[in-house]
Amino acid sequence: MIKVLVVGACGKMGAEVVKSVLKQDNMQLVGAVDILNEGLDIGSLVINKEIGIKIQTNLETAIKLTQPDVAIDFTQPSAIFNNAKIFINNRVKPVIGTTGLSDDQVAELKKLSTEKSVSTLIAPNFTIGAVLMMMFAKKAAKYFDNAEIIELHHNQKKDAPSGTAVKTAQLMAQEKETFAKGNCAETELIEGSRGGKSYSNIHIHSVRMPGYIASQEVLFGAAGQIMTIRHDSMDRECYMSGVMLAVNHVFNNDGFVYGLDNIL
Repeated sequence: MIKVLVVGACGKMGAEVVKSVLKQDNMQLVGAVDILNEGLDIGSLVINKEIGIKIQTNLETAIKLTQPDVAIDFTQPSAIFNNAKIFINNRVKPVIGTTGLSDDQVAELKKLSTEKSVSTLIAPNFTIGAVLMMMFAKKAAKYFDNAEIIELHHNQKKDAPSGTAVKTAQLMAQEKETFAKGNCAETELIEGSRGGKSYSNIHIHSVRMPGYIASQEVLFGAAGQIMTIRHDSMDRECYMSGVMLAVNHVFNNDGFVYGLDNIL
């Protein structure tokens, strides 16, 4: 039985994770951490039924009390780096869905994970369809010299661009040095109107608007043709199969993994 601690348990994603863990035959929810609702039963908030697990606000205390095998983190970009170090230093295997980590921070967590021999998985997106979108974009990148990314999220998402967009650009950049071949010299009359220039000159455009959950388009262009690869998340439940896959992976395997595509 895999003992699981959910961090950010009162958030929209965290609540879905709690419900999903409770449905698994090989997992046991042992704790819930959030900055809100200290002392309340997480079950009463998530499934309208008390389950005997009180919400705690101090992460290190929660780890000592519950002794989890795996921690699933869906918190905030400002908290995730420190949280991840706490997990690893306490020999708890983290599954991290919170985005906003820099390349340097990911590299540092990989180093710490290796030094401590604590299996770690960080995924910008846990939706199987979104992961396939990224894999398809990487394959298409071999055949197009021009590409841009548009990502669209709800207006409560704090980081931009999204982790999914960044990961997509990284994968595409493995195939080509630039995706702006033949572009003319540009002048932005309004700063930022061309989006942010990322890896291999891929422009990323971030939209924040109520009504969206998470959507992304990867646009490829060539003479006389445009190809669009798009994925839309309609409900947060779509992330759960990937999250549960990640929990089983870190529990049963060693090493550091960045991106769900590496375990599919």
